[in-house]
Amino acid sequence: MARTVWDSTVGKKTVMAVSGLIMLLYLVVHMLGNLKIFFGAGEFNHYAHWLRTIGEPFMHYEWTLWAVRVVLVVAVVAHAVSAYQLSRRDIKARPTKYVHKKARASYATRTMRWGGIILALFIVWHLLDLTTGTVHSGGFESGKPYHNVVDTFSTWYGNTIYIVAMLAVGLHVRHGFWSAAQTLGAGSRTRDRALKTTANALALVLTAGFLAVPVGVMTGVVS
Repeated sequence: MARTVWDSTVGKKTVMAVSGLIMLLYLVVHMLGNLKIFFGAGEFNHYAHWLRTIGEPFMHYEWTLWAVRVVLVVAVVAHAVSAYQLSRRDIKARPTKYVHKKARASYATRTMRWGGIILALFIVWHLLDLTTGTVHSGGFESGKPYHNVVDTFSTWYGNTIYIVAMLAVGLHVRHGFWSAAQTLGAGSRTRDRALKTTANALALVLTAGFLAVPVGVMTGVVS
């Protein structure tokens, strides 16, 4: 049954919607955690340490964090594979382009695929920059996330990569939340306006919240 559901277009859209909502929940929590940087190095570093001790003593050090990471990896892979396979089906179903393009298609709708690629590349860069320090700009210090964040956003390329990626997040969330709601049957004539408003609000809040950190570093509010 699971294989039958996965092979169907509806099944793939459902997987894409559920995995997208899981990632959206993570983004909201991650953004709120990032904003702790405005309360100083002690607060931010303590929060980063707390993430590794969640559930102790029942859970071993970092076990909860690794469980979250596994769920996120599964969600990202499921989302990406579903999106790719649905895209291939769409191309096969319509091998020639439409003569007239849909004028009412939003910018976010037209750029969902490219936005997904940008975000996938950003995730890799972000992990190599602030988790492993592999591509960090020289001053990476393990166990000192506040220092590492400030160090990254003290470079023009660190800011540029992050800002472009967060704008892509906003566009992706704006269209993705709406699409997920429709796929999961939440849409209706009476709820459509509320869902669109929620999608726009989520996209705006997440974009502004994530961009606040590099802007804070660039303006000297965070230093």
